[in-house]
Amino acid sequence: MGDKVYYITTPIYYVNDAPHIGHFSTTVAADVLARFQRLRGREVLFATGTDEHAPKVAEAARQRGKEPQQFVDEIVQTYLQTWQETHIDYDDFVRTSEPRHKAVVTAAFERLRERGDIYRGIYEGWYCVPDETFWQESELIEGRCPNPECRRPVQKVQEENWFFRLSAYQDRLLEYYEAHPEVLQPDFRRNEVLSFIRSGLRDASITRSAYGWGIPVPDDPSKVIYVWFDALLNYITVAGYLQDEAKLRDVWPADVHLMAKDIFVRFHATLWPAILMGLELPLPRRLFAHGFWTVDGEKISKSKGNAINPRQLAAEVAERSGSSYDVVVDALRFFIFREVPFGLDGDFSTTGFVHRFNSDLANDLGNLVNRSISMLHRYYEGVVPAATPDPALVALAEPLVRDLPAALEELRFHQALDLIWGFISALNKYVDEQAPWRLAREERREELARVMYSVLDGVRLVAVAISPFMPVAAGEIWRQLGMPTPLAAQRWDEAMRPGGLPAATVTATAEPIFRRIEEKRRPAKEKPVAETTPAPAEKPAEPAQPTITFDEFQRLDLRVARIEAAERIPGANKLLKLTVNTGTDTRTVVAGIALWYAPEELVGRKVVLVCNLAPAKIRGVESQGMLLAADTEGRAVLLQPEQDVPVGSKVR
Repeated sequence: MGDKVYYITTPIYYVNDAPHIGHFSTTVAADVLARFQRLRGREVLFATGTDEHAPKVAEAARQRGKEPQQFVDEIVQTYLQTWQETHIDYDDFVRTSEPRHKAVVTAAFERLRERGDIYRGIYEGWYCVPDETFWQESELIEGRCPNPECRRPVQKVQEENWFFRLSAYQDRLLEYYEAHPEVLQPDFRRNEVLSFIRSGLRDASITRSAYGWGIPVPDDPSKVIYVWFDALLNYITVAGYLQDEAKLRDVWPADVHLMAKDIFVRFHATLWPAILMGLELPLPRRLFAHGFWTVDGEKISKSKGNAINPRQLAAEVAERSGSSYDVVVDALRFFIFREVPFGLDGDFSTTGFVHRFNSDLANDLGNLVNRSISMLHRYYEGVVPAATPDPALVALAEPLVRDLPAALEELRFHQALDLIWGFISALNKYVDEQAPWRLAREERREELARVMYSVLDGVRLVAVAISPFMPVAAGEIWRQLGMPTPLAAQRWDEAMRPGGLPAATVTATAEPIFRRIEEKRRPAKEKPVAETTPAPAEKPAEPAQPTITFDEFQRLDLRVARIEAAERIPGANKLLKLTVNTGTDTRTVVAGIALWYAPEELVGRKVVLVCNLAPAKIRGVESQGMLLAADTEGRAVLLQPEQDVPVGSKVR
């Protein structure tokens, strides 16, 4: 196969229900990264799949009068259909019930047992059935499962099992992570892992009593292999372990494992690398844990029925907007990374999605594409004029061309989209300032040609840049531009050079791609009073902001302060609890900046604080002050001193 294949994985999803927005966001993240790497000319292996062996799967099948295999086959079809209809271009879909995977799990178990890493023993302790996890009594919270996503009752069990000698790998894991800190991402998750390992690793029970569904333990039919030992091995099943050694050499180790934070510390960052060490295989290059999605502030729950089905949502929005289903799917792919930095918890709101669709896509990007191609048809009959790009616009494109690859490579998708939309904003401003309609009216043909070429070449750059996020919409922009070679055939370094739009290219007729989503109107009988009664007399417009006197300004106690500690407030995805040193005291401040700043990047930062703001309770935490920040296009940017000044310095 040549050079190392770029290998990226999602977790394999548990077959308990149809995919929801949480599954979708992880899988789209992998797809974005895979598409970007292909654009760079890399050979990619992108794997996803399903986790199918567990007692509760067998029980769910029994309750429906079905065999477990039939039951999981039906649910797997919903995943396959969802990924096909949401533009997920995976290379391998692995199932733990497949023969190839069963062979790998059985062989890995035997190899580790031969090495002495697996032994027979007695387990006595507490077991959470929904979580399928054993817990020590000291770990329980009020007698319940300590997993914050579970918190259900546990049961006392005592049984003979096979154990993996996890404790033997504690020092090796610590040494490895200290030597390779880049493996655990985002950075703020690293301390969780190191703390967990340092607290002392216990040998892990990796079998359960046989219940007729699962991979049998070799030479012990009374047991089946525990789902978490079974499932983790999917990553080397896909890579060809014990089946295709040439492929394994080209593919392994994985470049990125993506997963939600609840399966990061205990399983992917501890048990999994220890198993790999036991099998004498290299460890993954990067483990990335992302946060959870809530829906309108509430945890996603089957009982609440609030799980967002991405296919259903896209179909509903397509009907409301008039945009195609595929374009709305792309908009949803865009939204989950535009709205929340990948890695943090996020709250999904249909209202927020509609707003982003109308503002960022219909207004900003859609209007840019539509009007630029329409003007080309008006002034040049749709044929791209021969010209060179405006150096001013080339300079505006430089941050996009320079910084976008690193943002995508490092999974900083939110920043990647900020870069793209910053350039889209610059293109729209350029059109307004250069006013091609005026140049045409004044017959300044050379200037008009340069402006039109520059704008359309900028649109071409945007199409390439957004293609990992929105492949269908990018393809439609590419089609309307009339580009002679397919977008999928482009290579990043060449395609992202300004001036790559061939002169004499014949563009297609401009057609709106993102049609605005109209809000649902109230029935006629609920018309507002203003529609049936005379409007009140107009009042004089008031100033947007009232003026204040100098004495009033002097009452503000503004000081330079330093953030000593920062943490998230549970259940509030926008709020951080900060411990702030004002120079005279240390106080708590609640700040709504969690969407833009991770806690660990704030510690030690100097900020400007309103110190004499009346205290207020926010989410049960008393806040004593307010940070000053600039609001730039809906993003908070903290103000800080230009030079290093002492904590407590007055701001005047």
